Formats: sequence, C-alpha cells, structure tokens
Amino acid sequence: MAIAAKTSTAIGAFVLGALALGVIAILVFGGRNLFSPKLRVVAYFQNSVAGLAIGAPVTLRGVQIGTVSSMKVYLKLPELVPVIPVYMDIEPTQVSWTSDPLTAGASDLDLAIKAGLRAQLATTSLVTGQVSVNLDFYPNTVAKVSGESGGVTEIPTIPSDLQQVKNEIEDLKLPDLVERARTALAGINEIIGEMTGRVGPLVDSVRQTSDAAHVTLDTATGAVKQVQQDASRALDSIDHLSKTTEGEVKTAGKEIASVATSADKTVGHADKVVGNLGDLTAPRSPLRDDLEAAARDLAASAASLRNFSRTVEEKPNAILLGRDAR
Repeated sequence: MAIAAKTSTAIGAFVLGALALGVIAILVFGGRNLFSPKLRVVAYFQNSVAGLAIGAPVTLRGVQIGTVSSMKVYLKLPELVPVIPVYMDIEPTQVSWTSDPLTAGASDLDLAIKAGLRAQLATTSLVTGQVSVNLDFYPNTVAKVSGESGGVTEIPTIPSDLQQVKNEIEDLKLPDLVERARTALAGINEIIGEMTGRVGPLVDSVRQTSDAAHVTLDTATGAVKQVQQDASRALDSIDHLSKTTEGEVKTAGKEIASVATSADKTVGHADKVVGNLGDLTAPRSPLRDDLEAAARDLAASAASLRNFSRTVEEKPNAILLGRDAR
C-alpha cells in the first residue's frame, strides 16, 4: 500500500510538473500574442465563399496578419440578396500601422481604407480548393460598404480574380454571340449556295474570255511580225536613200566648189572692169577730155539743129532760098 501511494504521488507530481512546464512555455513563446488585443474587422462578400473556413489565414501581400474568426449568411431585404459577413481578427503586432504597433486602432485602419485597402478572396490551393482572405491596396477602386457592420470596422471588398473572369465572361453575353454566329454562318451558307450556282456560268465565261484572249494574242503576234517586216524594209530603204543622198551631196559639193571658183574669177574680172572704168572717168584722163569735147560738139550741133528747125518752121522756103530769103 505504501509503495502504491508513493507511486501515485510521483505520477501526480510528474503530471503537475509537465503542466507547469507547458504553461511556462505558452507564456514564454505565445503569451505575448495570447494576451495582446485583437483588431476585429469585417468584410461583406456577395459572391460565394466556398473553400473559406474558420481559422483561414488573412494575409496582406502574402504575409499572414490574422485569421477568420466567424462568418454567416443573411438575406438582405427586400431584394433577398444573400450577403456573407466574414469577421476577422487582425494581429496588430503583425502590421506596423503607426510608430507604436501596440496602440493601433480603428482610426489607423480607416486611414488604410481611405488609401485603398480592400479585401479579396484568394485561392490558396487548387487541389483542396482552400480559400483565404487577402488584403491589399487598390486605390483606383470604389470603396463600397454595407453600413451594417454594427460598430465593427468594415473593409470594402472587390471580386476575386476568378470572379472577375466570370463577370467578364458573363458580360460577353455568350448566348447572343452564339446566336449571331449562327445567323452569320447561315448567311455565309446562302452566299456559298448562290456562288455555287453562279460559278458554272462564270467558269464558262472565263473560258470564253480566255479563248478570245488567245485569238487576240495570236492576231496581235501576227500583226507585230508584219510590222517588224515592214519596219525592216523601211529601214533598208532609209539606209539606201541615205547612201544615195550622201553620194549626191558629195557630187553637188564638187559642183558648188566649181561654181564658187568661177564666181571668184568673175569677181576678179569685174574688179578689173571697175578699175578700168575708174581710170577712164578720172579727172585728167585723155578719154574723159575727148568725151567732154564730143559732148560739147554734140551740144553745139543740137543747138544748130534747133535753130534750123525753127527757121524752117517760120520760113519753109529757106531751104531753097537760104536763111536770108523773104
């Protein structure tokens, strides 16, 4: 009995020691976070949060700064639109909101929201489908809040990347696109049918045009050959005429040279005649004196003839009786 009592006492002391060491370890390694105040925030999601669970991490640019503490679904009246508030506990020591992280509060979080802080669902594993809440800054987005947070700081939400892709696909209005594509294909089929009915006559017309083009080409080829022959004959005639003209020009050149020589001789004789005339008409030339004397004699004779004719007119019988007859 004494041995059993001692054994039980030893086991109890060992258990109490282990519990004491556990408490000391918790206080040493996690006591600071255990007793530090949490910053409670909420984000309202209107789309599905499948894969998000209690205790899921809340990250900021990939760094975990808190966990999901609770979430529920309620229908917003009167539209009956489902809205899912997700409550999160943020560790102030994980984010330096101000110079003293232990004094961070809702006012600091409001400044971050004004700067563009938004909550977004992010897939952490494509295999398991687990989802986390990612916080990041999107200053160009509109801050949409529900206003029903009940005093808890509300972080505006934006659609997840997958939801954005889904929204873009919905905006494409695929049924309308499919209907338009079907209508376009029907129109294309009609055009193809009409073209098929017209291709046969078109081919015949093209064949006839090709045959006519071949005939025209053959005719043009013959005409070109005839023109080449005529041009060859014309060039031969021009060459012959050129040679004949060249010979005649040479002959005419010789005759022109002979005429020029004769003209030179004639000019020489004319110069001599002009010189002789000059000698004859010189002031002291004997021939000129003789000519002047002959001219005087002719003038005297002319005067005597005038007097005689006047006398005959006045006295016709003067020829018989003489000048003194009455």
